[in-house]
Amino acid sequence: MTRTTIPTQDRDVLVSRLREARAQTDEIFALIEPGALYERPIPERHRLVFYLGHLEAFDWNLVARQACGLEPFHPDFDRLFAFGIDPVDGGLPDEPASSWPGRPAVEEYNRRVRERLDECVSGRVAGAEDPAVVEMAIEHRLMHAETLAYLLHQLPYAAKRAPRSGAPPTARAPEPEARRTLVPAGPATLGRPADGPGFGWDNEFSVRVVDVPEFSIDVHKVTNRRFLEFVRDGGYAARELWTDTAWDWIQRSGIRHPTFWNERDREWTLRGMFAETPLPLAAPAWVSHAEASAFARWAGKSLPTEAQFHRAAYGTPAGGDRDYPWGAAAPDERHGNFDFHGWDPMPVGAHPASASAFGVDELVGNGWEWTSSVFEPLPGFRPHPFYPGYSANFFDDRHYVMKGGSPRTAACMLRRSFRNWFQPLYPYVYAGFRLVDE
Repeated sequence: MTRTTIPTQDRDVLVSRLREARAQTDEIFALIEPGALYERPIPERHRLVFYLGHLEAFDWNLVARQACGLEPFHPDFDRLFAFGIDPVDGGLPDEPASSWPGRPAVEEYNRRVRERLDECVSGRVAGAEDPAVVEMAIEHRLMHAETLAYLLHQLPYAAKRAPRSGAPPTARAPEPEARRTLVPAGPATLGRPADGPGFGWDNEFSVRVVDVPEFSIDVHKVTNRRFLEFVRDGGYAARELWTDTAWDWIQRSGIRHPTFWNERDREWTLRGMFAETPLPLAAPAWVSHAEASAFARWAGKSLPTEAQFHRAAYGTPAGGDRDYPWGAAAPDERHGNFDFHGWDPMPVGAHPASASAFGVDELVGNGWEWTSSVFEPLPGFRPHPFYPGYSANFFDDRHYVMKGGSPRTAACMLRRSFRNWFQPLYPYVYAGFRLVDE
C-alpha cells in the first residue's frame, strides 16, 4: 500500500473503470420510481436519497480533497452524505423525508463532483498519485451497487421499474442430490502480502496460514427445500437453537421464516427483485447469520470457519492455493452467478465449472456464505491512512465474516483475500450458507 506515481495509461484505465462503476449505480437509481427516492425500505438504513449523494460525496472527500487537495464547493453536502449507518443497538434513523435536499440539487452536486474528479484522476489538474485511493473509490461504489440492490429488494414492486434483464428465478429446476465431500487436513492461507501486486482493502493485508484439520462440507449451499424442513419442524419456535440475542430478536420481530419468503394460501413464494414466484426449492436459502446458525444446530452441524472456507475453496491436495476455486482463469458466467448478470438466486449445481479442487461447488457467487468467524484483523493489521475506519470500526465482536459473492457482487471483489462482514441479525443481505462436520 505504498504511494506511487500513476503512469498516464494507467490513469486512463482508472478513469474508464470509474465511469463503468458509475454507470452501474446510475442504472440502479434509474430503476427507482421518482416518488420512492425518499423511502426507507430497510429501517436500519438511510433513505434512498442518501445513497444518491453518498457515492459522490465519498469520492470527493477521499480522492478530490484528500488525494488531490481540491477546495470544497459544497461543504454541507460533503458532510451530509459522508457516512452511512450500521446500528447495532436498536437505534434507528428517524429523520423525516423533508429533511433531505431535493433531487435536482443532489444531481447537480454529483455532476460537479464527477467533472472535478475526472480531472483529478486523469491528471488534468494536480492528480491523485496513489492508485489505491482511486481503486477504493471504484470498489466502494461497486459495493454500494450491491447495497442498493438489498434496499431496492425491499421496495414494493410498484416503486421500481423492472429492466429487461430482470427475469424471475426458475422455480421448478431440479435440485441435485445433497452431498458432502471430505476436505483433507492442510493449510489455509488467509490474507495477502502487503507488498504484493493489485489492490486490497486494509483488512486483507498480511498473511495468516492456518493448519486446518480434516472436515467434511456440503457440496452445495443449503437450499430453500432444506431450510423449509427446518421451518416446518418448528425451528423458529425452538428456543434451544438460538442464542439469547437471536432469540430476543425472533420474539421481538415475530420472524418465522426468511425475509425473502412469503406464505400465501399455504403455499410458499419467493419475493424476487421484480416478481414474486413459487419458492424455488433448488435455490440457496438467503438468511441472516442467526438463522443460519440455528439451522446448523438443528442439523447437528456447524457453519465453517473462515479458515475452513478458504481450505475448501482455494486449497489443493498438494497444499497450495488457487486464485479462485476453479483455478487461475478469470471469473466468467461459466463459474457462477455474480458480476451483475442477474438479480435473483439460481438453482444450486447450475455451474459445474465452479468446483474447487475438493469438488465443492459454487463457493463464489449465488449468495455470500456465512462463516462462524467473527470479523477480526489479520496479524499486523494497519488501517489505510485515507480511510482508517473502513475495517477498524467493525472489529467489535458484533460482525461475522462472509465469503464468496452474490449475483450483485462485482468480479473484481471475487478475489481470494476479499472479506465481507455483517451483523448476525441483519436479514436483508444476499447470503446463504453450507455446513461442515469435523
